[in-house]
Amino acid sequence: MDLSPGAVDPLVKDVTIRRFKATIHIAHLLDAAMVVFHSGYEKWKYDHRIDIWLEGSVETWQEILTVAESYNLRLAIENIFEDSPENLRQLMETLRSDSIGLCFDTGHFNLFSKVPLVEWLDAIGSYIYELHIHDNDGTKDQHLAPGKGTFDFEGMFGYLTKVSRRDLIITVEAHSVDDAVESMNYFRSKKVPLLQNKRGSFS
Repeated sequence: MDLSPGAVDPLVKDVTIRRFKATIHIAHLLDAAMVVFHSGYEKWKYDHRIDIWLEGSVETWQEILTVAESYNLRLAIENIFEDSPENLRQLMETLRSDSIGLCFDTGHFNLFSKVPLVEWLDAIGSYIYELHIHDNDGTKDQHLAPGKGTFDFEGMFGYLTKVSRRDLIITVEAHSVDDAVESMNYFRSKKVPLLQNKRGSFS
């Protein structure tokens, strides 16, 4: 809560970096493989100036990456309020590190995006390290099971199956046991090729 990796105020950025470093240390103790952070970009707050956010973000992530790499951890930056992939694409192209990628959140895309899914995937598909899977009807962040909302899961998995060679981490963000079970059943019924070799989650 309240953190801002692209903060203009140096004191806010300092607190953000301290919290991020503490999070990475805890992730190391838990033997995690990946840590997901939020981008902190809101176009209204930054007056549509991606460059201002990008400058602060790059400084933050370069410092955080040094710590993460010392623990052999990878990082993924998650889309939240982004209505297009442009800021995330620019961040990845600037950082150019295999230790950091993106977490694509299907529910957040469904709520906030102003551009089609294929435009997102064309722009950032090669940078996706993790997926957060949940659905909604486009009105609020309902965290429904896939198929209970309007997100195009078949389109996304079809695209990623063709272009992605990464061993993606796939997290079902269900907020109830029933939705977790429905999520599992949905993917079993769809027989998504990308998920066929996943251990545990969809077997």
